[in-house]
Amino acid sequence: MIVYGHRGAKGEAPENTLPGFRHAYRQGVRHFELDLVLSKDGKPVLVHDLTVDRTTDQKGEVAQYTAAELAAMDARNNTSPWPSPAGIPSLEDLLDQFQDLEHLQLEVKSDSRARLNILCNRLTEIIQHRNLYQTAAITSADTWFLKEIRRRNKRIRTGLVAERRFPRPIGLAARLGCEYLCINWKLCSPQLVENARRREMHVSCWTVNSIQDMLRLEAMGIDSVITDYPTSTRMFFDNRARSSLSLPERNENKQADNIVLPAD
Repeated sequence: MIVYGHRGAKGEAPENTLPGFRHAYRQGVRHFELDLVLSKDGKPVLVHDLTVDRTTDQKGEVAQYTAAELAAMDARNNTSPWPSPAGIPSLEDLLDQFQDLEHLQLEVKSDSRARLNILCNRLTEIIQHRNLYQTAAITSADTWFLKEIRRRNKRIRTGLVAERRFPRPIGLAARLGCEYLCINWKLCSPQLVENARRREMHVSCWTVNSIQDMLRLEAMGIDSVITDYPTSTRMFFDNRARSSLSLPERNENKQADNIVLPAD
């Protein structure tokens, strides 16, 4: 089962910042989920909200600021403690710094159609120019945006971000031509995973911060988890893989009951 760092490593470092990615990268994490919004000057930048109010020392919409202005902000508000300032980076800043990442889930937030249209063009250009067809998937809950990406380039992998049971997420993802189903882990079930497998769809569950929950999802056959604590999670699964013991399932679950990652 693949472990993705949520917003870099949201529970361990400031979310969607280069220091957060570097922190997880140094611990061997090579799969990440991140959020993208368009800056004033038309660059995809890493930020979860459409405003900078929650995570930075500034106020206002992301659309009011250039990428350089966003990078100069301090994005350590309401997030994990960190000793030095960390700005809002652009997607290209991230890609330039980490050139051997194994996979990225690039989640696009809902925005105005005009801004999404520009963002769609920019992401298509970046993926084509950097040949990221195998190492990135564009995900979103915005079905219009996913359709637009497919219309521009069918080689770009896409994923539906689903947090409700209706409309039925697998059927909707299939109609959109998605290769990924990124679903709230509480909605996951063995039947859903089986149905996704029949459609050759990767099932990625968010946001999973308990080892016990991860083991239950693993038993269902999911492909990946997105977690706020990727380094702790990676350590657990690496240690399990190195162990020469093959414990019965009930003993492994019992051991896992006492392992809970830090609270958000």
